[in-house]
Amino acid sequence: MRTARLARALACVAAVASAATAMAQPRHARRPAPAPPPPPPPPPPPPGVRPGSLAAMAYMSGKQLLVGWHAPSTKAVACDAGGRPMLTLRSMNRGDALAVPAMAEEGGFAAADLDRLAHLLRASGGEEHPLDPRTLSLVYRIQTHFGASEVVVVSGYRVPKPGSHSNHGKGRAVDLIVPGVPDEEVARFARDQGFVGVGVYPTSQFVHVDIRPRSYFWVDYSGPHAKNREASIFGELAAKGDAAALARGQAPIEPFDVATDVDAALRARGMPVEPTTTDDEEDEEN
Repeated sequence: MRTARLARALACVAAVASAATAMAQPRHARRPAPAPPPPPPPPPPPPGVRPGSLAAMAYMSGKQLLVGWHAPSTKAVACDAGGRPMLTLRSMNRGDALAVPAMAEEGGFAAADLDRLAHLLRASGGEEHPLDPRTLSLVYRIQTHFGASEVVVVSGYRVPKPGSHSNHGKGRAVDLIVPGVPDEEVARFARDQGFVGVGVYPTSQFVHVDIRPRSYFWVDYSGPHAKNREASIFGELAAKGDAAALARGQAPIEPFDVATDVDAALRARGMPVEPTTTDDEEDEEN
């Protein structure tokens, strides 16, 4: 009898304690906010394209390791006298760096600074070529969008081979890395700019950006100094990006050509051309 009575007393104490705990909790406990959905994964390797190394597979699945040149930087962002971030480029192959001021929020650079940038981004053999300012403005927007202290340049100008149509040989392309930012995030932002070429390279792990009359996006699993294994991706997104750029007043990129008639080139772009005099006329005036 004593044992049964003790058991009932213990059960009663447990029930009271449980009820007290339940009453102590708020009736409308605040639930934690649901986590935002993850961004859509990059596209799988196109049919017929081999994925390559485990690192390349991790890269395409959004699990790129931010080590080496991709490691986050602890450097402060360089700003001009007015507090605007400067375009800061570092050559991966040479290690030298250059910071130049931008003339506007969207980019634009002085002629003297364009010459300095052309020297920094010269070919491996030392050959230099003028760089299209719009390409550098695109790189500047990438840098400022991610708040990066610098952009690492894998390749700038490359001497074109016979029959090559690469924008690197036209001063219109840069292969780059943004320290601390996965390449796929860099590529996703660049694809929205309109009239751009954007390529991701999961094996070598960098992003190619260029300017062109019509956007084109691709993935290439080839390694350094290997034959390209390029495959187009996001075709519809490329067309939508160009349409959006036109809607916000962005001018299309004209095809690259080489000409010696400067006046004709200016007229083709709707720019005024001042009349000139011949040498004979100048002699007569003198």
